[in-house]
Amino acid sequence: MSKPIVEARAIHKHFGALHVLKGVDLVVAERELVFVIGPSGSGKSTLLRCLNRLEEPSSGTVRVDGVDLLDPRTDINHARQRIGMVFQSFNLYPHMTALGNVTLALRKVTGRSRREADDLGMAALARVGLAERASHRPGELSGGQQQRVAIARAIALEPRVMLFDEPTSALDPELVGSVLRVMRDLRESGMAMVVVSHEMGFARNAADRVIFMDEGAIVEEGTPAAIFESPSQSRTRAFIGQIQRH
Repeated sequence: MSKPIVEARAIHKHFGALHVLKGVDLVVAERELVFVIGPSGSGKSTLLRCLNRLEEPSSGTVRVDGVDLLDPRTDINHARQRIGMVFQSFNLYPHMTALGNVTLALRKVTGRSRREADDLGMAALARVGLAERASHRPGELSGGQQQRVAIARAIALEPRVMLFDEPTSALDPELVGSVLRVMRDLRESGMAMVVVSHEMGFARNAADRVIFMDEGAIVEEGTPAAIFESPSQSRTRAFIGQIQRH
C-alpha cells in the first residue's frame, strides 16, 4: 500500500448522550477511492465531517497528508486546503457567478491575485466541463451543473484528498451521471477520494475499497466484489440484500 494520505485512528464522536462513532479506524492511501456505505444514521457523514474537523471528534487522531488535524497548534484553515469537501447541498453563493464561487477561496484563503485566481478557476471549471458557464449564476444552472461548480471550487485549491458526502442525492436522476463522470475523471487523475453515497453502481465500478458501517462502527470492508457479492458479516448481507431489492 502506498503512503497513507488520510489516517484516522480510534475516532469516537458523542453528541450529548448519543455515541455516534465508536472507535472508527480509517486509512486511505494515495490515489485510492474508498466508498462508505451503510444505513441512515450509521455515522457515515459524521465520520467524513470529523476527517476535516467540521465536527470535532470526541477522541482519536486524524492525520491528513502527515498533518495532525487535532493538534491545537495546527492552522486548521491552512490544513483544510488539503481536504476538498463536496456536500449534498451545493452551498454556492447565489449572487456570484460560477467563476466567482470557484475563485473566492483561492483569493481569500490562498491569497492569489484576481488574475491568477481566475486562471486557476477557469482551469477547474474546464475540468468539470463548465468553462462556457463561468459567467452564469447558480440560479441559471441545473442542479448537476451547480454540483459540478462545487466540485470545481474544491479542486481549484489542489487538495490531496476529496471527501464527497451524498453528492448526488439532491439531484434529479438524469443529472446524476454528469456528476459521477466528473468524479470518475478525478479518480483517473489520481485523486484520493472518500465517498459516502447510495450510488452502488458507481461503487462497484470505481471504488478500490468499500466500507460498510452500521451503528457507528465499521462492520466490514473489502473490494467491491467481496462486499457486494460475498459479504462475510450478516449485517452487511442484510443491507446489500435490501438495496439490491430496490
